[in-house]
Amino acid sequence: MNNTSVSVPTPVGRSVNWSIALSIVMIAAGLLAIVVPPAAGIAVTLFVGWLLIFSGLAHFSYAWHTRGSGSTVWEVLVGIAYACVGAYLLFRPVLGLASLTIALAVYLFAESILEFIMAIRLRPQRGTGWLLFHGFITLILAVMIWRTWPSSTAWVLGTLVGFSMLFSGFSRLMISLAARKLIARVA
Repeated sequence: MNNTSVSVPTPVGRSVNWSIALSIVMIAAGLLAIVVPPAAGIAVTLFVGWLLIFSGLAHFSYAWHTRGSGSTVWEVLVGIAYACVGAYLLFRPVLGLASLTIALAVYLFAESILEFIMAIRLRPQRGTGWLLFHGFITLILAVMIWRTWPSSTAWVLGTLVGFSMLFSGFSRLMISLAARKLIARVA
């Protein structure tokens, strides 16, 4: 048998270490967002506002570069809509947070209905019970947000983003630690 060991390049090891460090930052940020959900909610609102501003600018740019295509007016109108909503979120972040919270409730309600429909349509197949379960959980969350709105505005987005970041951080950390063990075994 050949007893030669395979050498793993150090950039791979550094990449895994960076991934572990970023995972820890994501976990800490998620915990912070859960502890201080209003601040996280405002941060999300500002981020979405900037994304909408940049999307509006992209529509204006597209309209400028495709002047002869006949859709220029529509692209400009869409760009104005994006820019106006983005500016609203940036200049009125608390009201924007309330708007995003109610929009989230409507989105979750629609998602739950679609999950129910998909579970019914796919019923004979295995695993459709999970779709039904997901639909019920999503519906409960939508109703909770809707019924407590606007008082839920202060905590909903920040808490949900916090939990998302926390679980993303943990899953990334577990994958990175497994990769580190694999690298150590191979090296």
